[in-house]
Amino acid sequence: MKTTLLLVGKTTDEFINKLTENYVSRLKHYLDFELQVIPNLKNTKNLTEDQQKEKEGESILKALEGADTTILLDERGEQPTSTGFAAQMTRYQNQGVRRLVFVIGGPYGFSEQVYQRATGRLSLSKMTFSHQMVRLIFVEQLYRAMTIIKGEPYHHE
Repeated sequence: MKTTLLLVGKTTDEFINKLTENYVSRLKHYLDFELQVIPNLKNTKNLTEDQQKEKEGESILKALEGADTTILLDERGEQPTSTGFAAQMTRYQNQGVRRLVFVIGGPYGFSEQVYQRATGRLSLSKMTFSHQMVRLIFVEQLYRAMTIIKGEPYHHE
């Protein structure tokens, strides 16, 4: 199963970048995994929030393939435990999902078209994190899920 984290915009914080890259390199031992970055929109001062969501949404939809299982990282999503997330990853693998895409949108969230296209939603916390921090937290949790699935000692109950 190919797993992709689709992001809107680059991470500008070099420390977050280094930590994220560390987990991405660890993940490659467990998954066919990639980060895919959609460039930030330009001239957003001239756009309303809804216009910005629509334009970002168009880019997100173009990056998706027809049969993708698409999970949005969204504040209104399910909030599984780490073991629950590992169990969900196992279900995706067992269902024969070919490409699993997790999406982190822009600062205003997702357009209605992206919500309609999504297979599900995942929330990492009831708290709000910066979009750059969410990337790091998500790849760490995905790595944790893989170690749980493999029965490795990274995660402690």
